[in-house]
Amino acid sequence: MVFRTFRLSLLVTVVALIVAFLYGGFEAFLLCAILGVFEVSLSFDNAVVNATVLNRMSEFWQKMFLTIGVLIAVFGMRLVFPLAVVWITAGLSPVRALDIALNPPADGAMHFPDGSPSYETALTAAHPQIAAFGGMFLMMLFLNFIFSEREVTWLSWLERPLAKAGKLDQLAVAVALAALLLAAEFLTPDDHRSTVLIAGLLGVFTYILVDGLGSMFEVDDEDIDGGAEASTGNGGPSKLAGATGKAGFFLFLYLEVLDASFSFDGVIGAFAITSDPIIIALGLGFIGAMFVRSITIYLVRKGTLADYVYLEHGAHWAIGALAVILLISLGVHVNELITGLVGVVLIVAALVSSILRNRRTENAEPAPVPTP
Repeated sequence: MVFRTFRLSLLVTVVALIVAFLYGGFEAFLLCAILGVFEVSLSFDNAVVNATVLNRMSEFWQKMFLTIGVLIAVFGMRLVFPLAVVWITAGLSPVRALDIALNPPADGAMHFPDGSPSYETALTAAHPQIAAFGGMFLMMLFLNFIFSEREVTWLSWLERPLAKAGKLDQLAVAVALAALLLAAEFLTPDDHRSTVLIAGLLGVFTYILVDGLGSMFEVDDEDIDGGAEASTGNGGPSKLAGATGKAGFFLFLYLEVLDASFSFDGVIGAFAITSDPIIIALGLGFIGAMFVRSITIYLVRKGTLADYVYLEHGAHWAIGALAVILLISLGVHVNELITGLVGVVLIVAALVSSILRNRRTENAEPAPVPTP
C-alpha cells in the first residue's frame, strides 16, 4: 500500500535529482534535495486539508485534482506563478521576466545594468501582496473551522468556547478583517499599506466567492446524485459528500486556490536557499508537490483522518499559524525553519493525541461476553 502510493513520487524524485545534477552538478543536486524536503515539511498540513476536501468529492473530481490539479501545482504555482508575479509587479514583459530568471546579474547584484531588478529582488518586492492575499485566504479557512460546532474537539478548552462564539453571524469575516487592519496599520510600511489592504481584501473575497459558489450548487448536485448525504462538522467551502458536477468543480477550484495559498511561503522561502528558478521548480514542484499528492492519496485511501480524528484539527491550527506568520512577515522576517516546524509540531501533536484517544477508547470498551 505504502510503496504503491509513493512509487510515482519516488520515481519523479529520482528523475528530478538526475536532471538537477546534469543541470548544475552536485551543488544543484543537493539544493534540489533540500528544497524537496523543505516543501514537504511546509505542506504536510496542506495534504491533510486536501484529504478532508477530497473525501467529499466524487471519484471523478478526485482524479481530476490528483492529475490536472497536480500539474497546475507543479508547473503553475512553482514555475509560472513566480514568473507572472515578476513581470506584472516589476512592469517587465514575460520574455524579459524569463530572461532575468535564467540569467541573473553578475556577482549577485540586485539589479541589472539597465536598471531591471534581479528575479529574486522582483519576487521579494511582491511579498507584501502575496503574504496579504495568502494570509487572509488561509485565515478565513482557519476561522470558519474553529467557529463551527463539531462533536469531536481536540483543544476542547479553547475550541468549544470559540464554536459557541461562532454562532454570531459572519464572525469569521469580522475577525479576519480586523486582523488585516491591524497588520496593515502596525506591521506594514506606509508605502505598501494600500497594496496590502487590497490584496488582503481580495483574499477574503476569493474565499467567500468559492465558498458561496460551492454552497449554491449543493442542492442541485444532491438531486443529480439521488440525494447525496451532506457531511457535517468539516471546515471548507462545501458540505457535500461525493460532490459531482458544479459542486465538485468548485471544490476543485477551492483546492487549487488553497494549494496556491500554501505555496506562497514555500516559493518565497526557497530564495533563502537558491534563486535559480530551474532548481526551485525541480525541488518544490516535482519533488515537493508530488510527495504532497502522494501523502494526500494515502490519507484518503487509508482512511487515516477517520482513524486519527484530531489530525484535521491539527492541520487547521497549523493553517491558522501559517496565516498569522504570513501577516507578521509583512513587517518582520520570519525564518523559514520556524514556518515549517510550527506546522509539523501541531500535526505531530494532533497525531499523538489521536493515538492516545484511540487507546483510551479501546481500553474503555467492555470485554465481549462469552457465549455458553
